[in-house]
Amino acid sequence: MAKEKDDPGRISPTVAEAVLSLIWVDQNLLSQFFHVEAHRFDCDRIHFLRHVSPQMARFVDGGEFPDHRPRECSMYPNAFDYLAPETLDEALSILAERGDEVKILAGGQSLIPMMKLRFANPSTLMDINRIPGLDGLARSNGTINIGALVRHNDVVKSDVAKANHTMASAAPWIADPIVRNLGTVAGSLSHHDPEGDWASVMLACGAEVVLTSSTGERVVHINDFLVDMFSTSCQPNEILTEVRTKAHTDKGGGNYQKLERKVGDYATVGVATCLELGDDGNVAAAGIALTSVYPFNLKVPDAESVLVGNTPSDELFKEAGSIAAAASDPASDTRGSAAYKRHIVDVFVQRGLAASLAIAQGGQS
Repeated sequence: MAKEKDDPGRISPTVAEAVLSLIWVDQNLLSQFFHVEAHRFDCDRIHFLRHVSPQMARFVDGGEFPDHRPRECSMYPNAFDYLAPETLDEALSILAERGDEVKILAGGQSLIPMMKLRFANPSTLMDINRIPGLDGLARSNGTINIGALVRHNDVVKSDVAKANHTMASAAPWIADPIVRNLGTVAGSLSHHDPEGDWASVMLACGAEVVLTSSTGERVVHINDFLVDMFSTSCQPNEILTEVRTKAHTDKGGGNYQKLERKVGDYATVGVATCLELGDDGNVAAAGIALTSVYPFNLKVPDAESVLVGNTPSDELFKEAGSIAAAASDPASDTRGSAAYKRHIVDVFVQRGLAASLAIAQGGQS
């Protein structure tokens, strides 16, 4: 989505206009996409809508809408070219030639709804599902390599994925069975929805992504890849071909805690945690990241640093939970007040760290 040059924290007002036009088209579909009540716009994804534009913020906060219908509305995507390359080189050539015109289709669980809502209007849709070699999920020298076409359910069922306890813990919580069968880990990261679970998992685990173009590939740390809500550092001529994250050692552990209203829902609050213990039993490394309580998935380095070098204990985990809760900035909405969500962050950080510690002390790897 294009961003206003004078305010990098906001999304183009054209998105606001699209949202407003959709209110008159199909409130039920809009409510499914944004997880809002169909009869009102006191919405759960209020952080997103407030960042769309000042105009949208007024409608969200005031609960008022224009009393005129737009002249033209549509719930079908614009026309586009469909390309299905059968090799990676062919796909990269298409990107080198067409660049910004192309959207990449892997699982399509985020892209297709956005195209129906005309939030995404690519002139070219490039389906990469026929490209061999992008569906690998393997462990090599302490690193788990996740290909661009690895589905969420591939992670759920994989013994390899169990080597990273945070990832294995999160996988069954991703969306619903249909989405898990089709959606991909790499696609979720590329979409970078602030209510997506995988970004928090990868932030907590310190993952890297491999971005490939016709001129070569570059490895980018997840902190640098996730730029802002719905925004990454992937360039128009690049494909995210692989995600790399560390396997836990026999002195490591991880966990993902998620509060949702129903099965398949976005997180009201999500917390990813991981720990590595040193030979002395103290915390050698820690990762904490939050879902749905900030305009983007939030890594909490202050909470992590309070853990490192210290003996793990309930008191220490309570301190980390308090720091993480204070760092969060949730919205009050139909799912709960901001104070309630901060409390859940605090509790989930403590629970997640305790679960991670139990695994680390149990010697599971």
